[in-house]
Amino acid sequence: MAMLVVITEAVPPRLRGRLAVWLLEIRAGVYVGDVSRRIREMIWEQVEVLAEDGNVAMAWASNHESGFEFQTYGENRREPIDHDGLRLVRFLPPQVN
Repeated sequence: MAMLVVITEAVPPRLRGRLAVWLLEIRAGVYVGDVSRRIREMIWEQVEVLAEDGNVAMAWASNHESGFEFQTYGENRREPIDHDGLRLVRFLPPQVN
């Protein structure tokens, strides 16, 4: 079991309901819980199927150097990058229309 945090933006109510089955919504779109790896992977499958045009970040405790791992879904100005085996986040400039 490991601490899990899921943050959602602009996702359909159906996904929010699915997340609420396994996690506690402590603020609008912010879910936390203590789940197994199998449940975490099942939750991510639900994110990929139901998030549509929204975006999601999922972070969980691990034994990596940083003490956590994370993955993201959807478009966002914050983009995960790998830097010598360490996952970091790059902040992209705003899109000019």
